[in-house]
Amino acid sequence: MLKYQSIVVPLDTSKFAELALAKAVAVAIRNESHLDLLSIIDTHQSNYYGGLSNGSIVNSLVEDATEYLAELTSQVKEKYGLTDISTHIRFGNPKTVIALDFTKEHHNDLIMMGATGMGALERVMTGSVTDFVTRNATCDVLVVRTNLANQPGEKIESPFRTTMSQEQEEN
Repeated sequence: MLKYQSIVVPLDTSKFAELALAKAVAVAIRNESHLDLLSIIDTHQSNYYGGLSNGSIVNSLVEDATEYLAELTSQVKEKYGLTDISTHIRFGNPKTVIALDFTKEHHNDLIMMGATGMGALERVMTGSVTDFVTRNATCDVLVVRTNLANQPGEKIESPFRTTMSQEQEEN
């Protein structure tokens, strides 16, 4: 029987990423798997913030990511009882961190990620992270495109609406 041992979920505060987390929790519970929650501070995007040489900006980005992952972890533990969870913050290009670096370092055998997290302009300029990961990952990749009832639709809702993800939507 196929059984995933270690699942990684890249999280960018988007609804699709949080939906992928909810589905990953279900897979982790069924498989008795370890779950890694991964937030990546994109060093390419950071040029828009004046670069990562500004210590206060770096601290702020890390604090935001830490708070976001802690809130999600708390919700997963409370709602679903899954406790075998680790959180990670990495710097770099999300494409290579997810597809190559992190999964090798943590021996993940499944990546579960949202179909999209960026806006259309960002995808055109930087290319889709999801596309890159599905083409280059050394483990299985499950791309979440449907809601919790596995139905495609215009209205995708996250079961994890954090303060940070709500603020991101409003901006």
